[in-house]
Amino acid sequence: MKHQCKSGYRGKELGAALLIAIFALLLISVVAIALIVSSGTDSALARNYRSSSSTYFAAVAGLEEGRGRLLWKNPAFLNNAVPGFVPPPGGLLDVHNVLYIINPVGAESVVPTDPTNAYADNEYGTEFDWGLAGANVLLPFVNSVSPIGGVPGPSYKWVRITPVTEHSMGDVSVDGLNIPADHTTPLFYNGNGLNRSNNGNQALEVTALAVLPDGTKKMLQYVVGPVALSLSFPSALTLLGSTGNNVQFTGPGHPTFFVNGNDQFGLGACTPGSNPVYAIGYANGSDASGIHATPAPQFPGLSGTSTIPSVGAVTLQASFQTVAGLNSLVSTIKSNADATLAPVAPSTSITGPELPSSMSPANPMTVVINGDLDLTNWHGIGYGLLLVTGTLTYDPDATWNGIVLVIGKGEFVSTKGGTHQINGAMLLAKTADNAGNPLSVFGPASFSQTGGDPSGYGVYYSTCSIQAAQQPSTYKVLSFREIPLTN
Repeated sequence: MKHQCKSGYRGKELGAALLIAIFALLLISVVAIALIVSSGTDSALARNYRSSSSTYFAAVAGLEEGRGRLLWKNPAFLNNAVPGFVPPPGGLLDVHNVLYIINPVGAESVVPTDPTNAYADNEYGTEFDWGLAGANVLLPFVNSVSPIGGVPGPSYKWVRITPVTEHSMGDVSVDGLNIPADHTTPLFYNGNGLNRSNNGNQALEVTALAVLPDGTKKMLQYVVGPVALSLSFPSALTLLGSTGNNVQFTGPGHPTFFVNGNDQFGLGACTPGSNPVYAIGYANGSDASGIHATPAPQFPGLSGTSTIPSVGAVTLQASFQTVAGLNSLVSTIKSNADATLAPVAPSTSITGPELPSSMSPANPMTVVINGDLDLTNWHGIGYGLLLVTGTLTYDPDATWNGIVLVIGKGEFVSTKGGTHQINGAMLLAKTADNAGNPLSVFGPASFSQTGGDPSGYGVYYSTCSIQAAQQPSTYKVLSFREIPLTN
């Protein structure tokens, strides 16, 4: 009986091991399947992330190419391909103008203006009411510079550059008023923010579409503003002094020497304006006593006559009104200079041949001289903005087209003869003592040109030369967004 009982007990256990094995195998299979699914999900997520990131950075590359080619110093400056597209400082690009940079691969067709094209720009019409049909699309399209040495560049397809309005930014009212966003008024950047009151230089919109071979798309957009000095001059020659520190002006009195406040000398697409300024301007009322502008006809300009020279008190922009303001301006110019030179002992001054030789009408430069500049026997031509913190010894056989700032010692001296001139505007201010320590108020700036006849042709006001000297040093990114795509 006991034997039978044991046999029956074991019979009840028959198959239990098999069930356990099957259950364990099932559990292992579920875990394996979960791992496989998880691995596949991770791979898919990684692919999606890689595609999304690649498309994102490709679009950013397009934005950066577009932003970089807005600068006049870029070898691929857009105006080289489309003359006059990027306006000069103070200029205006019509809101209907559109420029495309395209980046096809091989024989691929990239035609953003064709609604049937695979890379059609379907976004423009949402930003500008008139759509591409009513836009002034500049043709032919500009080619990208991204493929270098036959190696394909980033996979963006096109970059669009336009002016920017409140509406094109996405119905944002920059003036803070509870009114509908403006569709047609361009926005301007004044260094602090955007406005639609023509304060500063025009802001632009840069939009890029990137598409990968797997069909992943992304559209990104910058709003950029030019970073420029935006200096304006109320006179051809401006002398800054203060009470008890009267400026001094001494001219040669020869018939060839002029300080002329009438706007002249066109440059490229720029034409002279019709509004004259003072020949010589000053801000401190008592400064008039130190300005000897004779004979009167050789100082034409605002309010000047054949018997009265064009010399008067002027209203200065904020950065010209105080020593602190000018020192801040000097710091800004130095930080964006193309060339900064200083005398190296035993030399006590920089000489003309040391100035950059690459200056030209197409390449005006910002040149800073930390110390004295002596142009004696330099018969060259300078283009751009010249800042001298010491004494400027001028040889009137030299020409400068642009802006000349003598800020620091505030001293301009010329004792030689010559037949050349300064075209643009000049400002002199004594902001430091002889040891270089900053003053609290302006000291007596001094201009003296006393060479024999001819002693140089003088200083001629030219807004075109002034504008050319203030080309933007960069285009600052003011906003950045991703534009959702529906297809």
